[in-house]
This record gives sequence, C-alpha cells and structure tokens, in this order.
Amino acid sequence: MRVGADRILDPPFRDWIASKRVGLVTNPAGLNSRLEPTAAVLARSPGTEVAALFGPEHGFLGHEAAERPVASTARIHSLYGRTNKPTPEMLAPVEVLLFDLQDVGARFYTYISTLYLCMQAAAERRIPLIVLDRPNPVGGERVEGPRLVPGFGSFVGIHDIPIRYGLTTAELARLFNSEAGLGCDLRVVPLQGWRRHYWFDETGLQWICPSPDMATPTTAAVYTGFCLLEGTNLSFGKGTVRPFELFGAPWLDAGELNARLSRLRLPGIVFRSQAFVPGASRFRSQVCRGLQVHVLDRNRFNPLPAALHVLAEASSLHPRHFEWRAEHFDRLAGSDRVRRSLVAQESVDSIVAGWQPGIEQFTRSRRPYLLY
Repeated sequence: MRVGADRILDPPFRDWIASKRVGLVTNPAGLNSRLEPTAAVLARSPGTEVAALFGPEHGFLGHEAAERPVASTARIHSLYGRTNKPTPEMLAPVEVLLFDLQDVGARFYTYISTLYLCMQAAAERRIPLIVLDRPNPVGGERVEGPRLVPGFGSFVGIHDIPIRYGLTTAELARLFNSEAGLGCDLRVVPLQGWRRHYWFDETGLQWICPSPDMATPTTAAVYTGFCLLEGTNLSFGKGTVRPFELFGAPWLDAGELNARLSRLRLPGIVFRSQAFVPGASRFRSQVCRGLQVHVLDRNRFNPLPAALHVLAEASSLHPRHFEWRAEHFDRLAGSDRVRRSLVAQESVDSIVAGWQPGIEQFTRSRRPYLLY
C-alpha cells in the first residue's frame, strides 16, 4: 500500500515538481508510509523548493480546536482564519500547489472544502494543483445520507454530495473540477494497492489523527452520523478519549434512553450507559449522563440512521431540555428537511427513504471520477 506522498518522486510524477517552487497544503497526517513528512519528501527532489506552506482547520500543526480561527505566521499560511482560500499574495511565489490532507469521508469535514477552494485559487492563478491521494478511511463503496440542498452551502457543505460519498480525495477533486466547473489544471498521484472495500485498518498504514477529535478509524466511522449531534445541546464527547462515540448531558436519563435504543436493535452496534466529563465545548467539566456507541460490525453499522434514532429518542424523552442548534444542524445535514422531519416526529425509516433517489443518482454520476 503506497499513498501519493510515497509516489511523488517516482516517474512521471517527479517531473511535475522538478526545479519548481511548490506550495504544500498539509498537516501532521501528511506523511508517507514511512512516517516522513511530505515537506521532507519534497526536499529530496532536485531543485524543488518548498516556497509556501498552508494549514487547514486545526492548523498546520494540527493542534487547534474545531471552529477556532488559526492565525497565519511568517512561514505558514492559515486557510482557516481570515480567509479559507489561498489569496493571490499567498500563491505569488508558487509554481505548483500540492494538496496532502487525510480526509475522513464525510461532507462536513472541512478539509474537502479546503480542497475545493485551493483548486479554485489554483485555477485563478493558472498553476497546477497536485493531489497526493490518500485512502477514504470508511471505504469507497457505500454512499449514505442526504444531498446538499441549494441555499444551504457553507464551509461544512461546499458542494452537492451526500454526507458519506465513498470517494478518495483525488476522486472527489475530479468530481469538483468537472461538476463545479473549476477549470483547475488538476493532477493526481494515485494510491497503489488500495481497494474500494478497504477500511483504514486494512491498508497497513499507521493512523495519524488528522484533527484533534479524530482519535481512531472507529471515530471516523461513527463521525459520519454522530457529528450531527453538534447541531443540538447534547455533548458529543468533545474533550474525552472517545469523541463522537460518547454523547449525553447532565439532565439525560441515560438508562431510559439506552432501553429505548436497545429495543430498536440497530444493526452492527450496541449502546452502553456511560457517564463522562467533557473537557471542552458544552457541559465542560460537568458530569454528563450518557451512552457510548460500540461498533460491533462496521459493515452492518449505518451511522446516519443510528444518529437520527438517537436524536428522535432523546428529543422525545426530554422535550423540555433537548434543544436544536437549528442553523448549525441544518448546515451539517445540508438542508432543514431532516430537522423538520424529526420535529414532526416522522419515522427515521421514512426520512432515510427520502434520501434514496438522490443517493442512487449520485452513485451513477460519480462513476466517471473513480480511479480504483
């Protein structure tokens, strides 16, 4: 298994950067399979100069909290602060821009929005953008969740794709370039040895946290659905060792919620009552009564319907305490339809059924962009 960062110095890819001033968008997960930073790999290319470095949300060093603006420094340009898109001034010394970030396969994970905007900026400057491809950690076969509705675009939903889109970073870049008409001189250093059904731990690669709360590959699998809890007043375990796998609140009747969810017999998972103390975000330093989701069979686990069942049962159980952060939830979901349907007590099955035509259309339309 070789990632793009392993292959950039192989022919013909090395010719794209030979004797060039390059810009590099990356963070601590931007490594080759020998755990060498991509910037160090590039330095071995004769005549290649790393002329500019760029960091996404959480920063080039990967330590900043979610949603916290990151300041640029003399050496590193932030793409999550005053601007999310490289400016002409940032790109002035750059002849070719490289993108090497580990995605997690969810529409609202902001690194793919950074990719979109970097492609846009590169096209405007008429310089090539090279994607050093990486595996989709939740696989490349399954597509799930609602599409993005016009009017709900944001930095957590920059293009009309389902929440779980089943593409690698480079495949997604190809889709963006064509469907959004970005006009980018897009080049790809593809993976070697990756198969669409692979989960991350089947690649033989080391998991390096791409962001502070993305602790393990299991976190990524759960995040695809349980990130929606950010759009409510439940704690989603931020500041614990199991973000997104833990959720709760000081007022939650965890035992009753567990009983209700257990009766649903959701495939591939079980819930277990677990108190916890968030180290950040809502209910920080307070004891939360909550649940932990345990993934027993990830191939049967459907994270988005599971998260909706949690929200439906929690809001029904605690109508006076449960609250929506409506604007944020709708940005994550890609429209207000999911939230309005849950408020109206529509069944989760009917909500999920409403996604299917969009998923089927996307599954067909993505085929030209598949590389593997």
